[in-house]
Amino acid sequence: MSKVSVLVVDDATFIRDLVKKGLRDHFPGIQLEEAVNGRKAQQLLNRQAVDLILCDWEMPEMSGLELLSWCRGEEAHKGTPFIMVTSRGDKENVVQAIQAGVSDYIGKPFSNDQLVTKVKKALSRTGKLAQLSAPTPQRINSAGAFANDSLNALTGGKAEVVKSAPAAAPAPAPASRPAAAPRAAAQAPGGRGQGQLRLANGSMGCVIKALSLKDAQLVVRRAELLPQVLESAVLDLEQGEGGEVARLNGYLHSIAAMEAKPDSEWLVLVFRFVDRDPQKLDYLSRLIARGTAQKHFVPGA
Repeated sequence: MSKVSVLVVDDATFIRDLVKKGLRDHFPGIQLEEAVNGRKAQQLLNRQAVDLILCDWEMPEMSGLELLSWCRGEEAHKGTPFIMVTSRGDKENVVQAIQAGVSDYIGKPFSNDQLVTKVKKALSRTGKLAQLSAPTPQRINSAGAFANDSLNALTGGKAEVVKSAPAAAPAPAPASRPAAAPRAAAQAPGGRGQGQLRLANGSMGCVIKALSLKDAQLVVRRAELLPQVLESAVLDLEQGEGGEVARLNGYLHSIAAMEAKPDSEWLVLVFRFVDRDPQKLDYLSRLIARGTAQKHFVPGA
């Protein structure tokens, strides 16, 4: 029986590893390929066909949208399901992807359940899902295939904690809560700038205490929605009179109470960036430089 192959395209190693692990856990017989950007993916697709493409939007050299347009113009890949995995959730971006021929859309951050549901839907349409339904002996030895992935390295081989965290979290806050969260976060002690932290099961306002090209130190109000260490997230930063917004992908590296007591009202999060997109790095550089003059942000180490 031939294997079902999936191509994972993202410039962030952490995101690629997160997607690969999620797919291996649920589809033991799957064959995974990966590429660090659209150009590398294009080179791989010129050599072989795949059954599904999971692709980031913002990448250096060739974006996900450019790769999608190229695939839809190639006879060999014209009908290949293409799922865009991105933090670009604005209506105009979704419409742009649909017009280019995208098959489906996954917004960052995402849970394993959301990822698996989208992949099942795409593979069922092409009749490939049945090939992954039966367990195979490869599942027993599958751990060795991703033992060196960044996610396992970060968790010391206990990545299951990350998978189970969303299920243990309380129910998401009502739809009206995200709108009020930034106002509450703005009252945090020593706040220097505001942002919005998007998690797989909800959003919360945050205050940026420090910012560097590597990570951001955030302060959030303790609420029903509690973030988890190593949870994938997106940090939305807005700066400037034009309302310029950067959607920065990353994960929560650490979480600590701001006050030395168990019922601390405020939490300090270290959000580590995984993006290597030159445009985002340039945006961060400008925010850091601007902060020294406008006192909106404190440059980090």
